[in-house]
Amino acid sequence: MTGAAEPSRSRCTRIRLAERGSVSERAQSSVDEISVRVLLVDDHDLFRTGLRNLLEERGVQIAGEAATGADAVRLVREVAPDVVIMDLHMPGMSGIEAIRQIASIAPLTRVLVLTISDQDEDVLHAILAGACGYLLKDASVDELIRGIEAAAVGEALVSPSIAGKVLQQVRATAANPEAADTIRAELSQRELDVLKLIASGNDNAMIAAELHISPKTVKN
Repeated sequence: MTGAAEPSRSRCTRIRLAERGSVSERAQSSVDEISVRVLLVDDHDLFRTGLRNLLEERGVQIAGEAATGADAVRLVREVAPDVVIMDLHMPGMSGIEAIRQIASIAPLTRVLVLTISDQDEDVLHAILAGACGYLLKDASVDELIRGIEAAAVGEALVSPSIAGKVLQQVRATAANPEAADTIRAELSQRELDVLKLIASGNDNAMIAAELHISPKTVKN
């Protein structure tokens, strides 16, 4: 990590393991009661079209599409989506900067990253910018749906591999006080503890036992 990313306090108030088939009661009830409106942001037209078709087949309402970060920010202002599915590397404004601006101008809109990049710095910078989840483009449709459901209610689903990448970058900031302060401003000690246990292969029940809290609290 070459420098500190300016934190934009995430509206994702829960970190939990992305267990297969698991959606919290809060997330599931929210999706059952209201239609989640999603904005798709990716510079590849063919990918956006395919993703739109897959999500619409699952009943997800697509509020709009954008091919650049700047257009994404503009559309968030215009259509106020519940969730933005955001690529990171696009021409012009980066996905990271778009996430940061969306977090500032639209506090009720959550961003779920969907990208080909598994680079440690991309993962950490996206989370610090305000993303409510980080998925790779080889994720299944079910995983993407769970990510959307969670983001819509402010939960951040984290896989063991992504948790490990965040922690690797956290450790790399040890010699950089400015970067360390940035991370501490964004992630609480409990969130870091949960990430460590996720990265070590623990499920939500095991995390609860290790931290002496209820499984529900793991998600809080």
